[in-house]
Amino acid sequence: MKLKNWHIFTIVTVSFWGVWGALIEIPEKAGFPATLGYTVWAFTMIPPALVALKIIKWKLEFDLKSIFLGLVIGFTGAGGQLILFQALRNGPAYLVFPIISLSPVITILLSYWFLKERTGKKGWLGIVIALIAILFLSYQPPQEGGSSGSFWLGLSLLVFFAWGFQAYIMKFANETMKAESIFFYMMVTGLLLIPFALMMTDFSLDINWSFKGPYLAAMIQILNAVGALCLVYALRYGKAIIVSPLINAGAPVLTIMISLAIYQVIPHPIIIIGMVLAILAAYLMAD
Repeated sequence: MKLKNWHIFTIVTVSFWGVWGALIEIPEKAGFPATLGYTVWAFTMIPPALVALKIIKWKLEFDLKSIFLGLVIGFTGAGGQLILFQALRNGPAYLVFPIISLSPVITILLSYWFLKERTGKKGWLGIVIALIAILFLSYQPPQEGGSSGSFWLGLSLLVFFAWGFQAYIMKFANETMKAESIFFYMMVTGLLLIPFALMMTDFSLDINWSFKGPYLAAMIQILNAVGALCLVYALRYGKAIIVSPLINAGAPVLTIMISLAIYQVIPHPIIIIGMVLAILAAYLMAD
């Protein structure tokens, strides 16, 4: 099979996000809160954004439509992350993650209806299997406590719709503006939301400001940032109905494999089934 542009950028995104997912808990466990991790991530978006602008010779699109689309993409992505923090504070992770993991359903439906994206029977089978795999891969064993009312459910659904809509609008925006401009506005919105991340941080706790805190977090978060840039490129060249579920299923598989090598913890059988399904889905959708 000859690799196409969207194949390459999808593989890079899966690789970078997969490694990021396996390592990101290290600074958190060392005492550096996830909300501060968000702040570090926002700053790591700057270098790839500058590289992207250099690629287009600094010709940033700043017409009203481009600015609007770029900000919508940025706020749904970064804003969704901040909402997720709150959802996990109020609700059980084993219910929150399966809900938000299926956000590609929104992307697929919107892209099918409004962008008229289509694929063959093999591709549709891959999409369905990928969605099932994503659900399985997000499995977490139930734990007592951590749930307060149903507020967390509303927040989880909000993230579900926000991230699904983000991928759709990212593909839509790629039809009228450069991918590099899209990423620039994603970087801007990430920075604009830093004050909210700081307000969500409990500074009364002991925070690790050593190397294993912000510095290690920056080294890990840059993987997320570069992966996000490659996602924009993947959606420029590929179909959203394929790219979105493929990345959402592929990255967790790599994360689990790396975590297995590092922590030597055997995944739950449900997660193993999800890994097998994700590999099958990738094969079916890779044409």
